[in-house]
Amino acid sequence: MNRQYPPNARLVALDVLRDIHENSAYASLALQNRLRAARLAPIDKRLATSIVYTTLERQEQIDFALDSLMEHPTNDLVLRDILRLSACQILFHQRIPDSAAVNEGVKLAKIVGQSGVSGFLNGVLRNLVRGRESIAWPLRDKDLRQYLHVMGNMPVWLIDKLIAVYGEKAAESIITYDKPKYGMVVRPNFLKLSDEDFEALLNQKQWDWRRGVVRHAYLISGTADVASDTDFRKGMFSIQGQSSMLAAEAVQAQPGMRVLDACAAPGGKAAYMAETMQDTGRVYAWDVHGHRTALLEAMKKRLQLENLRISVRDAAKLKPDMEGSMDAVMLDAPCTGLGVLSEKPDLKYRLQESDIPSLIKTQETLLDTVSRYVKPGGTLVYSTCSILPEENEEQIQSFLKSHPTFSVQPLPKTYPEDFRMKQGRFGLQLFRHRDNVEGFFICRMQRQRA
Repeated sequence: MNRQYPPNARLVALDVLRDIHENSAYASLALQNRLRAARLAPIDKRLATSIVYTTLERQEQIDFALDSLMEHPTNDLVLRDILRLSACQILFHQRIPDSAAVNEGVKLAKIVGQSGVSGFLNGVLRNLVRGRESIAWPLRDKDLRQYLHVMGNMPVWLIDKLIAVYGEKAAESIITYDKPKYGMVVRPNFLKLSDEDFEALLNQKQWDWRRGVVRHAYLISGTADVASDTDFRKGMFSIQGQSSMLAAEAVQAQPGMRVLDACAAPGGKAAYMAETMQDTGRVYAWDVHGHRTALLEAMKKRLQLENLRISVRDAAKLKPDMEGSMDAVMLDAPCTGLGVLSEKPDLKYRLQESDIPSLIKTQETLLDTVSRYVKPGGTLVYSTCSILPEENEEQIQSFLKSHPTFSVQPLPKTYPEDFRMKQGRFGLQLFRHRDNVEGFFICRMQRQRA
């Protein structure tokens, strides 16, 4: 969309939603690109970010409310997204006056060349303002699936799958969990700052922060664009989820080791290990896509990690000259991403049930291939950001049957004790609603010594 417009939080939000719904863009990347191009004031960045993520998190609920007010619900993608982001403000942004949400929605239609629908938009949104208290939302006790679909904002096929795996009570907890105020997790660059130094740095900023569940993790709020922060650009800290940090910690990287991160982009785990190794040894970071290795290169430069070696490489294809040469291999495998829907709400609208079997096959192939690089006595860590057993425990169980020289090991004592106690026979499954970290699976294995 090549257009000139003054900085406008709602127009940026609309552009991001269109990127997602019309071009299958990822929310985080689309938002980052649009914010950078628009050069909004900090308060407008926060508004645009809030509108985008709240709209995506509540999309089924918003659509249900809107459809109840339209005799013939619109299928026009642009109009639908204008209605969604306007309804989002009316229903979920209490500090925004209803009149502003309505009027700005009408202005958006004019800006994108849809002046002809102004009356329709105005009518639907004003009806929503008047009638929001009387919307006949689905009742939990009448139809749990419909309730979870609308009020939990989850595809029906996924609701059925989670109920089949975990039962109705646990599935409901997983689906309806509301993420806490502090959403973004950052950690210090271990080469430059101790935790105490990092806390002093955080105290200099206009951010709210508190310590996370995991060591080195800090939860922050009050900023919409951390990537533009001066200290972030200097490499003083990184954005990384707590469960991702735990996966990297499971490797127990030590100075001088040779470590492979087989599916490394965007690079959080590779950086964690490289910094833990105090910039010694080698961390080989692979990704199959060139544009994703570009992210790794940018991260390496920002953090000044000389021991990071980045390559465009398909980890599913064996590299014979590396067999038995790695002290440790980290495989954060491609997965459904169902454990991080709070951070990536757009995933649930992109994923299809038919995608799962091919993902499982890819994970199996990757595990078989990268395990060959582990030297006798070395470590293999398998992780996903999924909560489905077929991607996690069942994957490890199958792997161990066909690879008897590997065995599951206890998780490090650097983990929270509560997490270590939850480790099962085939690994640790973490849940957002139960553990206050991203939904993740982590299994630490060792190859039998010669």
